[in-house]
Amino acid sequence: NGDHTVKSKQEAPTAGMHSIEVRVDNDTVERVTLDIRYKTNPRLPADRGSKKRYPALDLTVIHASEVGVPLGRKPILWKLVTDLEVADLDAAIEKIRWYSTRWKIEVFHKILKSGCRAEDAKLRTADRLANLVALFCIVSWRVMWMTMMARAAPDADPAIAFTATEIAILDRLVTDSGNRRAKPGTLQLYLTKLSRLGGYLARMSDPPPGNTVVWRGLRRLVDIQIGAELATCG
Repeated sequence: NGDHTVKSKQEAPTAGMHSIEVRVDNDTVERVTLDIRYKTNPRLPADRGSKKRYPALDLTVIHASEVGVPLGRKPILWKLVTDLEVADLDAAIEKIRWYSTRWKIEVFHKILKSGCRAEDAKLRTADRLANLVALFCIVSWRVMWMTMMARAAPDADPAIAFTATEIAILDRLVTDSGNRRAKPGTLQLYLTKLSRLGGYLARMSDPPPGNTVVWRGLRRLVDIQIGAELATCG
């Protein structure tokens, strides 16, 4: 419970420090230092009604708290509980890294569910549904990867994420101006162009494009590309 978690932090000594990068509200990246503490509670019994069904567990409480008081935002404070072994600082950091991917996993599932609408599939066999979900996973991964890459490496070559045909279509459909001052010929510029097809306004006060507008833009881009290819047939 919460009281036990707080007590564990007070009793556990500092195991060490760990630095991570976090993206703050103004879309800048900050490097922060976390104070890592952990404490194992051996043979923690199940509650009274579950003792016969579940054995006692060895649970480790891990605290990762930001060192220093940040300006304009709440400090990072993670409280994790695991039944996996945590014998040293490296093991604790490993569990923290796993936890740090939680948001990306949730975003991926959101794209799969809301963008690809996987739950609306009317397929009648498990094999067909598995094949469809496998395809949707590739599409979802591309949407998420493009969105994250444009933020992590905005000046990268757009060819790492777009085909030559997609770049040519985006150049014909969306002008280079009015794209939050993205540099010409960069991944950030073409991701912004794609997002504008999905309804993104690209105003200077707007946050970077998110997965939803990227998904909508990619869907429109695919339809436009199919139409362009059909127009050249025959």
